[in-house]
Amino acid sequence: MDAKASIETEVSSCRRLDFDKVDQITNDEVSTPPVLNVIKDINKIHTLIPFDLIPKMGMEFESEEDAYNFYLAYAKEVGFGIKRSSFHKDSNGKLMDRVFCCSAEGKREKDKRDLNVRAPRPETRFNCSAKMKVNSRQTGKFRICQLIIEHNHYLSSPNKSHLHRSHRKINSIHAAEIDMAYHVGIAPKVSHELMALQVGGRENLGFIPEDYRNYLRSKRTIQMEVGDTGGVLEYLQKMQLEDPNFFYAIQVDQDDLITNIFWTDGLMRADYASFGDVVCFDTTYRKNNEGRPFALFVGVNNHKQTAIFGAALLYDETASTFEWLFDTFARAMSGKKPNTILTDQDAAMAKGLISTWPETRHRLCIWHIFQNAAIHLSHVFESFKQFANDFSKCVYDFDEEEDFISEWNTMLKKYGLEDNDWLKRMFEIKEKWALVYGRETFCADMTTTQRSESMNSVIKRYVTYKNKFHEFFNHFGRLVDDRRYKELKTDFRAYMSTPVLPFDVDVLKQAASVYTPEVFKWFEIEWGKSYDCGIITYSEVGTVIEYKITPKGRKNYHMVRFDSIGDQISCSCKKFEFSGILCSHSLKVLNIRNIMKIPSQYIIKRWTNKAKAGYVKDHNCCNINNDLDPKVLFTKRYRDLCRLYTQLVTKAAQTEETYKIAKEGLLKILDLVDARLHQEGSSNEMSNATKVSNPTNNTTNASGINIKAYRRYYKYCIYEVQYATAWITRGKYK
Repeated sequence: MDAKASIETEVSSCRRLDFDKVDQITNDEVSTPPVLNVIKDINKIHTLIPFDLIPKMGMEFESEEDAYNFYLAYAKEVGFGIKRSSFHKDSNGKLMDRVFCCSAEGKREKDKRDLNVRAPRPETRFNCSAKMKVNSRQTGKFRICQLIIEHNHYLSSPNKSHLHRSHRKINSIHAAEIDMAYHVGIAPKVSHELMALQVGGRENLGFIPEDYRNYLRSKRTIQMEVGDTGGVLEYLQKMQLEDPNFFYAIQVDQDDLITNIFWTDGLMRADYASFGDVVCFDTTYRKNNEGRPFALFVGVNNHKQTAIFGAALLYDETASTFEWLFDTFARAMSGKKPNTILTDQDAAMAKGLISTWPETRHRLCIWHIFQNAAIHLSHVFESFKQFANDFSKCVYDFDEEEDFISEWNTMLKKYGLEDNDWLKRMFEIKEKWALVYGRETFCADMTTTQRSESMNSVIKRYVTYKNKFHEFFNHFGRLVDDRRYKELKTDFRAYMSTPVLPFDVDVLKQAASVYTPEVFKWFEIEWGKSYDCGIITYSEVGTVIEYKITPKGRKNYHMVRFDSIGDQISCSCKKFEFSGILCSHSLKVLNIRNIMKIPSQYIIKRWTNKAKAGYVKDHNCCNINNDLDPKVLFTKRYRDLCRLYTQLVTKAAQTEETYKIAKEGLLKILDLVDARLHQEGSSNEMSNATKVSNPTNNTTNASGINIKAYRRYYKYCIYEVQYATAWITRGKYK
């Protein structure tokens, strides 16, 4: 075959209709397509498509929709788009006939505004007369009664037919895939390319990237029809329906506009019950262009991973905002407040903590202290390389207050900083940052808010300031789910494996069996350092012996006090009080005393594999004084039961078996309470006689239990369990 014949074959297989030769085209004729040899070319195209897809006079269809789909399939094969046109209905509203026409039918109407349009849209309609009309008057079925197959415009080739609007549609399966991709943060372009790859190319997918973006845009519009406020409320209410222990609070201003939002779910509250002794709080991350602060309450779990306890979107960072937030957080956690909170050096935050959590120990982030020192003392850092070490010694190194103050004054004199205003202000709040004042306070070995700030960097991978509020909540939920899955994998590894011991000694075997792998590594380091410590007996009085322990390479020593009665031990470094594990100095003493295992009182539950097992008590709330006012007693008991209930339901809902155990147990408790109430009801006369002599007992039984309150509470419990039943039935936990 020669080149000319090859070219002719290629042209003849194209979907372009041939034009008659036209020698001259005037300007008036530019907007009108040339005359086509339409019958010849349509018949040629018909030979290339299946015979069953070609419409013919008299063909019948069960419904108008079937006729439309048939003509749509034919149009895609031929290379044009279609649309529904005119129709007629009978007196009962039943459709009698319908015209389906080419998408190039008619002409665009002229608009008086066209004179002001600089770049008019291209013309897409050419008065094409191709159409198919169906009628149902004769047999009740829709029969083709009129058919025009000729077109007066170009027809698209097979690889372009999918670009016609009528051939583009996002079906329910595609919509589900798009929604899933959106919720896990996959970009629309990447998701569209993946879906196209799955079906063998873009032309087989059924929609184009613009349709993808339009779907997401319309979905967001539907979600936010009532505005940002409505979207936020809808999300929070939906979460509360899915999780009965989900808690949220909203603060509004005088105009009923949302200012602050706080939320936490059931698992966060359960984690707080186990690990809420120390909390890091930070507002570094900004949600949007206006700088709206996003606040996180975080802590550390038994794997030394960051645990999220709650989150808040704030309007500002004023003292009143923080007071509302801290009070709301405590209410969400049934009144339990952390023993220690670490924050940055923010005056409004400090004021809010003093007014709402006066009993909580407030510690400042040491990393922020060094950052501020680098700013206020930049000239000193540049001039004296030793200053950083001397300042660090004041922060970290001393066990006794006198030694700290002496070293501080020496540093000021050495560098001529006696009159430095910033150092004066820092010395006034030294109790919040110098470790010599914080060693006896349990901080889970945390001295900075690094966990909060590292979470801020993680958040940026999930959300951006461009996200709307409802999008922000959804993406933050993804972050929480990912963190929990990471904890789940760590739990699995902890139970399914054991650490490799460097030496076959009892103390390491015990530590490996009780501590989580991460905490064991931590303990192993302390155990290793103990062998490099020097030891001298300082004094001995009865059963109490004091030792001087000098770490390797250090001049300072630590005093360790050991009492053989009960194997009581304490060190001046206060590592156990501060971190929750024994220090190398104490381990040195235990070793020379031939105590081959860690005394049980020095293994705290929060670092063990069983940190979440059982009921985590809040000793501040459980020490109930029966001499208090009955209303106060009721509040304390109610909060204690709520905390127990939250932990119970969170754990029991994980499997069908534990769910049944919890439900049966609660039903038995309800029967016992009802029986007791019935017994109380049968002795009303005696109870009334008691009211005269002791009027404060009118709502309590002999044990001081508020019967009416308990009836309400247990009915509430059963209601929640029934709600959880529906929750599990829907497949939340399988």
